[in-house]
Amino acid sequence: MNNIMFIILGMMIATYLPRLVPFMLISGKPLPLKVKRFLEYVPYTALGALIIPGALGAVPERPVASVLGLGFAVAYSYLRGGIIVTVAGSIATVYLVLVYL
Repeated sequence: MNNIMFIILGMMIATYLPRLVPFMLISGKPLPLKVKRFLEYVPYTALGALIIPGALGAVPERPVASVLGLGFAVAYSYLRGGIIVTVAGSIATVYLVLVYL
Protein backbone atom coordinates (compact mmCIF):
# COMPACT_ATOMS: atom_id res chain seq x y z
CA MET A 1 0.00 0.00 0.00
CA ASN A 2 2.83 2.37 0.80
CA ASN A 3 4.44 1.87 -2.63
CA ILE A 4 1.19 2.77 -4.34
CA MET A 5 1.07 6.10 -2.54
CA PHE A 6 4.62 6.90 -3.65
CA ILE A 7 3.77 5.98 -7.23
CA ILE A 8 0.66 8.19 -7.19
CA LEU A 9 2.61 11.06 -5.62
CA GLY A 10 5.40 10.68 -8.19
CA MET A 11 2.93 10.65 -11.07
CA MET A 12 1.22 13.72 -9.65
CA ILE A 13 4.50 15.63 -9.45
CA ALA A 14 5.58 14.47 -12.92
CA THR A 15 2.38 15.74 -14.53
CA TYR A 16 1.94 18.89 -12.46
CA LEU A 17 5.45 20.36 -12.74
CA PRO A 18 5.49 20.76 -16.54
CA ARG A 19 2.25 22.74 -16.22
CA LEU A 20 3.31 24.84 -13.24
CA VAL A 21 6.84 25.85 -14.27
CA PRO A 22 5.94 27.73 -17.50
CA PHE A 23 3.07 29.46 -15.73
CA MET A 24 5.37 30.64 -12.96
CA LEU A 25 8.08 31.77 -15.39
CA ILE A 26 5.91 33.90 -17.68
CA SER A 27 2.99 34.93 -15.49
CA GLY A 28 4.10 38.56 -15.09
CA LYS A 29 5.71 39.12 -18.48
CA PRO A 30 3.96 40.15 -21.71
CA LEU A 31 4.25 37.59 -24.50
CA PRO A 32 5.56 38.52 -27.92
CA LEU A 33 2.87 38.96 -30.57
CA LYS A 34 4.00 35.91 -32.57
CA VAL A 35 3.77 33.68 -29.50
CA LYS A 36 0.31 35.02 -28.69
CA ARG A 37 -0.89 34.30 -32.22
CA PHE A 38 0.57 30.79 -32.06
CA LEU A 39 -1.10 30.06 -28.72
CA GLU A 40 -4.48 31.18 -30.05
CA TYR A 41 -4.53 28.13 -32.34
CA VAL A 42 -3.84 25.57 -29.62
CA PRO A 43 -7.50 25.05 -28.57
CA TYR A 44 -8.62 24.52 -32.18
CA THR A 45 -5.78 22.10 -32.81
CA ALA A 46 -6.43 20.12 -29.64
CA LEU A 47 -10.15 19.96 -30.36
CA GLY A 48 -9.48 18.77 -33.89
CA ALA A 49 -7.08 16.11 -32.65
CA LEU A 50 -9.73 14.82 -30.26
CA ILE A 51 -12.74 14.94 -32.59
CA ILE A 52 -11.55 14.11 -36.11
CA PRO A 53 -10.22 10.56 -35.50
CA GLY A 54 -13.46 9.59 -33.76
CA ALA A 55 -15.59 11.22 -36.43
CA LEU A 56 -13.75 9.47 -39.26
CA GLY A 57 -14.06 6.09 -37.54
CA ALA A 58 -17.70 6.49 -36.50
CA VAL A 59 -18.99 4.14 -39.22
CA PRO A 60 -16.09 1.75 -39.92
CA GLU A 61 -17.97 -0.34 -42.48
CA ARG A 62 -18.97 2.78 -44.49
CA PRO A 63 -16.16 5.36 -44.20
CA VAL A 64 -17.76 7.48 -46.94
CA ALA A 65 -20.60 8.33 -44.55
CA SER A 66 -18.13 9.54 -41.93
CA VAL A 67 -16.18 11.63 -44.42
CA LEU A 68 -19.32 13.25 -45.83
CA GLY A 69 -20.71 13.98 -42.37
CA LEU A 70 -17.45 15.55 -41.30
CA GLY A 71 -17.27 17.44 -44.59
CA PHE A 72 -20.72 18.88 -44.00
CA ALA A 73 -19.75 19.94 -40.48
CA VAL A 74 -16.57 21.66 -41.66
CA ALA A 75 -18.23 23.40 -44.60
CA TYR A 76 -21.31 24.57 -42.74
CA SER A 77 -19.44 25.76 -39.67
CA TYR A 78 -16.98 27.64 -41.86
CA LEU A 79 -19.68 29.33 -43.95
CA ARG A 80 -22.38 29.95 -41.34
CA GLY A 81 -21.16 28.99 -37.88
CA GLY A 82 -23.32 27.75 -35.06
CA ILE A 83 -23.38 24.35 -33.45
CA ILE A 84 -26.99 23.13 -33.62
CA VAL A 85 -27.40 23.12 -37.40
CA THR A 86 -23.86 21.82 -37.85
CA VAL A 87 -24.44 18.80 -35.62
CA ALA A 88 -27.96 18.12 -36.90
CA GLY A 89 -26.83 18.47 -40.51
CA SER A 90 -23.92 16.12 -39.98
CA ILE A 91 -26.19 13.53 -38.41
CA ALA A 92 -28.68 13.92 -41.27
CA THR A 93 -25.91 13.61 -43.85
CA VAL A 94 -24.58 10.41 -42.32
CA TYR A 95 -28.11 9.02 -42.00
CA LEU A 96 -28.94 9.76 -45.63
CA VAL A 97 -25.72 8.21 -46.84
CA LEU A 98 -26.30 5.06 -44.78
CA VAL A 99 -29.90 4.70 -45.91
CA TYR A 100 -29.62 5.60 -49.58
CA LEU A 101 -26.08 4.66 -50.62
